[in-house]
Amino acid sequence: MPIPKTNAVRLLDSSDIVYELLDYEVDIEDLTAESTANKLNLAPEQVFKTLVVCSNANNVYFAVIPGNAQLDLKAMAKLTGERKLEMIALKELKSLTGYVRGGVTAIASKKDYPVYVDETIEAFDRITVSAGVRGTLIMLTPQDYLQIVKGKIGAISFFS
Repeated sequence: MPIPKTNAVRLLDSSDIVYELLDYEVDIEDLTAESTANKLNLAPEQVFKTLVVCSNANNVYFAVIPGNAQLDLKAMAKLTGERKLEMIALKELKSLTGYVRGGVTAIASKKDYPVYVDETIEAFDRITVSAGVRGTLIMLTPQDYLQIVKGKIGAISFFS
């Protein structure tokens, strides 16, 4: 079965960024990054998940953190200059980003929201992020990822 050409993949192709697509079996009951990492024999901290948050003023941001970490909303708010941030409602995800839960990526989103990436990204030679569809990850260098999403790095996650 051919891997679908998502908007994220098309953008990478047009940007001459070297990447690899990794296909995995989707379990709709378990869309966690840890589960995905296990299926692909990757370290969970190398499988970055993309979360979407918003401020009281309805400013939207992507938070990209290791798959086995939790988002530190206070640290993220401080980085963005917002007083407070919260996760967006699941029902708003597709209309804001063009993507569904388990397939969200900051690459080629419906709108270019600011992207904040956890500083642990710099610990890896290659990381993975969603390709914009459930069941496919993009593996690329942290530098290429940060370049394509215009990401800002900060300490925005914690391990519980």
